[in-house]
Amino acid sequence: MRKVFHALTLNLHQPPGNLPWLLDHNEWEAKEILWALDRMPRALWGYEDVARVHLAMSGTLLETLMDPAFQERVFGIVKCGDLLWHLQNRNLFEILGTGFYHPVLALIPAADRADHLSRWRGLAEHVFWRKNFQGFWPPEMGFRMELIPLLKRLGYRYVMVDSHHVEPVGDMRWEEVRYRPHFARYGGEEIIVVVRDRELSDAQLSGMDAGWFMHEVHERTQHCDFPPLVLTATDGDNGGWFRNTSEQGNFWYVCYRELLNWVRAGKTEVQPTFIHDYLDQYGAHGEVTVRAGAWNTGWHHGVDFLQWTGSQTQQDALQRIHDFSAGLHATAQRAQELKVDSGEFSRSLEQARWRLLRAETSCNLFWGEAWVHRIHGDLDDAALHLAQAQALIPPPPERSDDSLAAANP
Repeated sequence: MRKVFHALTLNLHQPPGNLPWLLDHNEWEAKEILWALDRMPRALWGYEDVARVHLAMSGTLLETLMDPAFQERVFGIVKCGDLLWHLQNRNLFEILGTGFYHPVLALIPAADRADHLSRWRGLAEHVFWRKNFQGFWPPEMGFRMELIPLLKRLGYRYVMVDSHHVEPVGDMRWEEVRYRPHFARYGGEEIIVVVRDRELSDAQLSGMDAGWFMHEVHERTQHCDFPPLVLTATDGDNGGWFRNTSEQGNFWYVCYRELLNWVRAGKTEVQPTFIHDYLDQYGAHGEVTVRAGAWNTGWHHGVDFLQWTGSQTQQDALQRIHDFSAGLHATAQRAQELKVDSGEFSRSLEQARWRLLRAETSCNLFWGEAWVHRIHGDLDDAALHLAQAQALIPPPPERSDDSLAAANP
């Protein structure tokens, strides 16, 4: 029996402070989210031989789950420490790199991108006891080719992109574009891109059974003359299919464990895999370009990032982010040139910097204009700290009359 390799990927993100807020205002929803997270390892215990799941967890979610005060508050709902420990099971889970505050990297200032990625790694290396993260999940699958040099510099082997935006360089059949890893090149660097099947991912999020999935995968890959890799990627803590507390109406029990039973019995061509294992055995072939865009949401296909830039209010907030970022980095550069060595300066600049990064959270723009005020609130606070830092930079020396005369003979 031929094999069709399946890479299951789940994105897990909660905005800063969202879970504590939900506990105060909508406790049942908070419990559903926490149970959805806790259910992942529990549903897969005993399936270590066949289950393979990629997880992208934002820094803000990890930060919340690690907070002792939050852990104490939700004790009796979920044991956060146990959950984080169980997610270290490398037989079941592959952790993907991502951005700390879950920004749409393609939209934020280029100067801020490395901060998001390095801050996530600093936390994730501590939580998951590892330094090697081979795969990268762009938050919201928001991607531009110009991200490639940064991802390569940080050691990532591959990045996930949405099928809607992939274009082959040269002749490729439809199934080859979608079900085979490829190379993408930019600025003298190359990275492997793994293509998400949009339609199968939509089904994964909405609700499907194992039989339908196996049939659909067969139909889509039957003409592949290479080992196909099918990537399905969705949120893992949103929607009733993942939050449903009943085993009779939940992704893990109705769909995934049933699929694993077929796999274990040798009665399906579908073979769950980690992407790095597939790449080690079969590699990547061909070159593609990836148009700028994001994954699809309930009301938009992701082209031109309109979910985050569709209104003038969203565009104005995004422009303020870019303007403030330019001012912050100019201040840091000037301090470096003047060799400013002050703990107070560093603290003030860091207070401004992390608030800027938090303002760039994708959710602040995603919900139309409902959360845009969060951007302005963070930037207002950041501006106060930036002003304190700027006040600690010595002014340029005044030029004497003699030097002015010498400069203007």
